[in-house]
Amino acid sequence: MSELEDEYRLDYFEENGFVRKSCTDCGANFWTRDHDRETCGEPPCEDYAFIDDPGFDEPYSLEEMREAFLSFFEANDHERIEPYPVAANRWRDDVLLTQASIYDFQPLVTSGETPPPANPLTISQPCIRMQDIDNVGKTGRHTMAFEMMAHHAFNAREDIEDPEQYAYEGEVYWKDECVEYCDEFFESMGANLDEIVYIEDPWVGGGNAGPAIEVIYKGAELATLVFMCMELDPDGEYELKDGNTYSFMDTYIVDTGYGLERWTWMSQGTPTVYEAVYPDMIAFLKENAGIELSDEEAELVHRAAKLAGHMDIDEAEDMESARDNIARKLDVPVSELEALMEPLEDIYAIADHCRTLAYMFGDGIVPSNVSTGYLARMVLRRTKRLVDGVGVDAPLDELVDMQAKRLEYENRDTIRDIVRTEVEKYRETLERGGRKVEQLAEEYARKSEPIPTSELIELYDSHGIQPDMVEEIAAESGADVNVPDDFYSLVAQRHDSEEAFEEEGSEGDDRIDDLPKTERLYYDDQQRTEFEAVVLDVFERDDAFDVVLDQTMFYPEGGGQPADTGTLSDDDDTYTVEVEDVQIRDGVILHRTDERPEKGDIVRGQLDTRRRRQLMRNHTATHVVIHAARQVLGEHIRQAGAQKGVDSSRIDVHHYERIDREDVKRIEHVANEIVMENTPVTQEWPDRHDAEAEHGFDLYQGGIPPGENIRLIHVADDVQACGGTHVARTGDIGTIKVRNAERVQDGVERLTFAAGEAAISYTQEAEDALYEAADVLDVNPEEVPETAERFFEEWKARGKEIEDLKEELAAVRASGAGDAEEVDVGGTPAVVQRLDADTDELRATANALVEEGKIAVFGSGAGGSAQFVVAVPEDAGVNAGEVVGELASKVGGGGGGPPDFAQGGGPNVDALDDALEDAADVLRAVKNA
Repeated sequence: MSELEDEYRLDYFEENGFVRKSCTDCGANFWTRDHDRETCGEPPCEDYAFIDDPGFDEPYSLEEMREAFLSFFEANDHERIEPYPVAANRWRDDVLLTQASIYDFQPLVTSGETPPPANPLTISQPCIRMQDIDNVGKTGRHTMAFEMMAHHAFNAREDIEDPEQYAYEGEVYWKDECVEYCDEFFESMGANLDEIVYIEDPWVGGGNAGPAIEVIYKGAELATLVFMCMELDPDGEYELKDGNTYSFMDTYIVDTGYGLERWTWMSQGTPTVYEAVYPDMIAFLKENAGIELSDEEAELVHRAAKLAGHMDIDEAEDMESARDNIARKLDVPVSELEALMEPLEDIYAIADHCRTLAYMFGDGIVPSNVSTGYLARMVLRRTKRLVDGVGVDAPLDELVDMQAKRLEYENRDTIRDIVRTEVEKYRETLERGGRKVEQLAEEYARKSEPIPTSELIELYDSHGIQPDMVEEIAAESGADVNVPDDFYSLVAQRHDSEEAFEEEGSEGDDRIDDLPKTERLYYDDQQRTEFEAVVLDVFERDDAFDVVLDQTMFYPEGGGQPADTGTLSDDDDTYTVEVEDVQIRDGVILHRTDERPEKGDIVRGQLDTRRRRQLMRNHTATHVVIHAARQVLGEHIRQAGAQKGVDSSRIDVHHYERIDREDVKRIEHVANEIVMENTPVTQEWPDRHDAEAEHGFDLYQGGIPPGENIRLIHVADDVQACGGTHVARTGDIGTIKVRNAERVQDGVERLTFAAGEAAISYTQEAEDALYEAADVLDVNPEEVPETAERFFEEWKARGKEIEDLKEELAAVRASGAGDAEEVDVGGTPAVVQRLDADTDELRATANALVEEGKIAVFGSGAGGSAQFVVAVPEDAGVNAGEVVGELASKVGGGGGGPPDFAQGGGPNVDALDDALEDAADVLRAVKNA
């Protein structure tokens, strides 16, 4: 019996004739009205029972089913909430993608720190679950992109000492009402309540836990009811399935999830969920790929669909065994079943993946090598591989656009541009990565070992090489590859896990925790630079001190803005200490000083005024530049990082193309127009939900602030949540100069810029450099580019002339090689000679001799070290790399290369001649080896 068994003994179950049973197949505990039921009803314990026999009174489209659900709960006093983006890292910093509706309200609402936007509420939230990627197409029910219809209620215990510590109080409703709502919605759809099974399955995740119920109807899991009421506790009395112990919390939350796609599928009874969700696209892909089924094949697919639940990677031992099992039940050869099903499964996956990409790019995710950008790139590359493999010849951007159109995204042109650009990058990556696979395959073939999964994941991570491509290339080298069934899930885990967000906690004095939060005067008047305060405490830190004041004008480092500096002086001017750094910890601001003021002193703070004003200019300029970049490059532009400085600042933005010089000029022009308009820079502190509803999650360009109310900074039409200091009007910035644009990593571009005095200084430095170049070239400044280009072309031409002359000299030297020692090496003449020239000349002369069918061995002492070049004609039977290795060892060095040409050397130039005297013997030894 589960330790949480009593949590499932609901009054609703008892009052409505339910009985608790254990599944005879899997052992799961469940509740049912059918007293004769023996199994839990979920595959693989039972097969799908609704295919060709829909479980509801009427068929519904996605849109109709969504509206039916939301309307039902609105009629039951729930407020309808607009869905959030699929990029969860817009409003939280511990996950990347939205995987469930509860993600919208974590961590601030679920912790009780912030009230929910409504209580209770209902929502239909688009989600992406990368861990399901390998199941898509195979099970008939899994979609990586899906909508989670949900209703939520946020409750807090009434018997706690301080109920006002949480942003919501009392109980809205709990388990009994939740299950009753579920039954009532099923009944409103015409379901047979006697066929519904409620499976007990405790939920754990993210440090929380609670009893949960999986709702199964006719073989399909249509809903999950989670009752989040527990938290991780080493001393907790409840040990759950993850091996950790938990105890009950002060807050408890109804967290439900109803899969829109599966409810729609249930209403239609199609062979798979994909025909119900993507009917038009499935038909298009089948026709485009030339997939036509005979009546007999269509009937077999229909029968196989009812058994597809056995193909779940999370449940089956392996996919091959699961396919064999289905083939036996259908009484057909497994090869025949695979040939029939695999193209269809690929078609289903393409439709689903295109919807996933439409969600990602529609919500502004840009492909890159990190974060959500990496996951988008992973899905796109897998989709492209599937499209090519199944024979669909439609461009991928067209396929993604089909889904973007259905989802009514307004940025469809940008979405298509992103897909086209990324497909071209993928093609280039494959060309480079293919050579890496060949080398790896040869290495493991020599060791008679299969290429391990870790290498497959690294190949995919670094080069985008799909595992089936590795199999093809490896087979040519005689190497084996074992691709795990959940390969793509394993890859996704590297980039979408809690480990990616773990940070080391900072340890500090307990005294700091007991101090009140510092009053932040810089928000009241950002132009003020002097203040008075009381020293609350002083902490000794190595050669410095951390001073805590009751209030401060000093801005602590944060949001990419450096800390203010300045001084603290006592009332009598008996001491003045330098403030060298300022940090904030849990609301307490620490002023790092070079000397120790006394606790209880009243001090006068003085900021470095010039530094503060320049930081304010640069911070406000950062808002202006990203706004200008969005105007020029597109609405998908979002901040990937920023650092404000005194002399220059930078902002990193997500963008799928390089930012060129013309883009920079346009961004700079738009930014300075905003400066010259001299509009007010204002701040406000609205309720966070009101702010999100009005401005969206692009508010959080520089991070996610906590709290019920958030500080918004308005600069022209740009609105951002920001804790930094700013100028009063855009004209106070003075001017903005974009110094540089560069690629930080694929998908992330960096704009470096300067504002105010720093912009003028940079412009003058650039002009000085231009005038100095003009003086050197003896031309006017405006003639520098043309003159420099002419000089460069002349320099290249002369370089080519020198190369040609070297080639001619090499040929002459080769023809006069009679002065050199010529020896016979197994029937091939070899020229051995000291020629003190650079490596290029040695190589050219050696190649000229090889063309005459001779082996060339040259030594040089030019440059103060001994160098060797060895070139060998084809079929001479001598390995040039081995010869160079032997000769180089005689001069204290090393070298090598391929059999036909190699070079090397060492520091002992005095031994060069002796080494050349031994060259003939070395050549013969290598020949005979």
